[in-house]
Amino acid sequence: MSALQSLQPRISVAPMMDWTTRDYRFFARLFNPNIIMYTEMVTTGAILFGGAERHLDYNNEEHPIVLQLGGSNPKDLATCSKMAQDWGYDEINLNVGCPSDRVQNNKIGACLMAEPDLVAECIAEIRNAVDIPVTVKHRIGIDDLQSYEDMLHFVDTVAKTGCDNFIVHARIALLQGLSPKENRDVPPLRYEDVYRLKQDRPNLIIEINGGIKTFAETQQHLQHVDGVMIGREAYHNPYLLAELGQLWQLEAPNRFDIMAQMMPYIAKRMEQGAPLSIITRHILGLFQNLPGARKWRQALSGGNAKSLKDVEIALINIQEAMQRTEDYLKENQVQENS
Repeated sequence: MSALQSLQPRISVAPMMDWTTRDYRFFARLFNPNIIMYTEMVTTGAILFGGAERHLDYNNEEHPIVLQLGGSNPKDLATCSKMAQDWGYDEINLNVGCPSDRVQNNKIGACLMAEPDLVAECIAEIRNAVDIPVTVKHRIGIDDLQSYEDMLHFVDTVAKTGCDNFIVHARIALLQGLSPKENRDVPPLRYEDVYRLKQDRPNLIIEINGGIKTFAETQQHLQHVDGVMIGREAYHNPYLLAELGQLWQLEAPNRFDIMAQMMPYIAKRMEQGAPLSIITRHILGLFQNLPGARKWRQALSGGNAKSLKDVEIALINIQEAMQRTEDYLKENQVQENS
């Protein structure tokens, strides 16, 4: 069993295009050592023809890290998976859930749910090429294949390859009727289908994804499945990842300590030629729901921060805002008690 497979429960940040970049993943790792990080979906064509280093490089601090691949050519998927293993990735995941028009046209993503035999062939080739774990992320259904039985048939077909880990987005995808954005919100969540899958196939590792926003919700899902994948909430409110540390009795880190670790990283990336705004866009949610959070976002967004000094000033300002609020609350409490 790999170190990643031994993580119990399996809690991960979902792969999100343009969001779960290596800069975000470095930042997110600072909140919790046990969260599983996923890359953005990377197509086999991008790796084979667009530069492997560009698409496969990551920071060592990101482990445990999973490469999510998009593709439907078994040989290409096997080749890219072997490259990823050699690169040091901990796991390979095949995307069978993305509903965008672009990936449909290239037979990538959710449309593959209509071809379980092809997905099984792809997974078999990948598993023959690598020694690291291989998983599948999919929807509960698409278009005319919306029933629980359709999903079960898909999972059973793929599981025959020896793949035993499925991450299930608990919404159908309407590939012909909704935009990719609408497919993230409009189809209703059917958590019960995912719970039922775990009940019917107890020997499989089943993880749930879709609309999960709090520690309490995560705990609730873990009563029914083996893992929880959190998407946009982990990006907009990254301190949730620290709160999830309670699952392993971890002490929650201080937000300012996290920024103290981020500052050298930001400086290094800027020395490599990365614009400051490319990095700061990932840390806008650090103080979500706290006093001064809005001013923090304003100071760092839209290219407002030009240098590390600007980031330091923003940190001082939010620290002062939080202190003023704390002093105000203490003063009011004294008055109420007097």
